[in-house]
Amino acid sequence: MTKTTIAVLDDWQDVASGVVDWSVLDPLGQVSFLHDYPADTATLAERLKDFEVICVMRERTLFDAALLSRLPNLKLLVTGGMRNAAIDLQAANKQGIVVCGTQSYKHAAPELTWALIMGATRNLVAEADSLRAGNWQIGLGGDLHGKTLGILGLGSIGKWIARYGQAFGMKVIAWSQNLTAEAAAESGVTRVSKRELFEQADVLSVHLVLSDRSRGLVDAEALGWMKPDAWLVNTSRGPIIDEAALIDTLQQRRIAGAALDVFDREPLPTDHPFRTLDNVLATPHIGYVTRNNYQMFFSQMIEDIQAWHAGAPIRVFS
Repeated sequence: MTKTTIAVLDDWQDVASGVVDWSVLDPLGQVSFLHDYPADTATLAERLKDFEVICVMRERTLFDAALLSRLPNLKLLVTGGMRNAAIDLQAANKQGIVVCGTQSYKHAAPELTWALIMGATRNLVAEADSLRAGNWQIGLGGDLHGKTLGILGLGSIGKWIARYGQAFGMKVIAWSQNLTAEAAAESGVTRVSKRELFEQADVLSVHLVLSDRSRGLVDAEALGWMKPDAWLVNTSRGPIIDEAALIDTLQQRRIAGAALDVFDREPLPTDHPFRTLDNVLATPHIGYVTRNNYQMFFSQMIEDIQAWHAGAPIRVFS
């Protein structure tokens, strides 16, 4: 019996093979771990053309109609999480490709968000670098207690950030297109207008799902409403913020700075300003990169493959 060819993509850190026991798939097929970064469509098509099952990590690689049409052997596409904007579901369904997902460990992204807030406001990286260089204190950190935390998008992650802010004695305000005053009040948060959110926040944290409605929502006008000593934090998706407008704002020092884990293009180009601006704390999209989250992703990817192979796929995207 011919074995199924299975690829685990986007294993940039070379950790996927050791997080869970993939040998349980040995009776079904041969698993290959690929560590390359995404490339152009032709390169990806050549790289992936022989695989029947492909496991992808979140939205690292774009599976659009152009790529899917060049993967005639692909029968199952499995993604970490139950949402992946990088997969063209309509094109996949048209080709008869089953797309399945996994659950997520819910605490990883909120914890990273708060780490960035603390790291940025207390100038932790620069102070740690100073110590390593043989020096001592070099500046003044900021306080959170008594300050205003603005949350753009009070969903599941935004609500965790609200709890953290409240635990630190912050006033918490929020806005999104669909947020009501009643829903905000249930989390002890005050619903304000978009402009009031940007004007009042000492720390403004973005927690929206990327969509046509949210793309570019944080534009030059909104950035211009912010306080000169305010911080902008984004652990959601890069394109929610107008990148060119943010770079200009940071270069002109019209706000204190930004703490960013997500970007328009990932991996971030080596010559990108976010790598060198001294008022940016940037991390390489590690909000979901934790052992607990990877164990959940990969273990459920294995379950998805087993269920599909048995003829009863689970966690199927509609």
